[in-house]
Amino acid sequence: MKSATLPSIRVEPEFRTAVESLLHEGESLSQFVENAVRDTLMQRQHQSEFLARGIQSLETARQSNDYVEADDMLAQLRDQLAKARSQVHSRRA
Repeated sequence: MKSATLPSIRVEPEFRTAVESLLHEGESLSQFVENAVRDTLMQRQHQSEFLARGIQSLETARQSNDYVEADDMLAQLRDQLAKARSQVHSRRA
């Protein structure tokens, strides 16, 4: 497969110097930029998939009418947190 290029970008010289100062031994600026783009791409893909799962879960809950109100869930989570904290405090005593 033939490779392609990403658009070049203009940055302030200080920014480039800062990036170059953090390169690992043997790492090129191009490799750094490619890795940064790949990481951002993966993060955005995961975020998109997460949102899609959330929307699907919400739709399933609406269709089945089987869901918990936010205030009720927050109360349950606060109770769990309080119990966990008390267990930690009792272990320390």
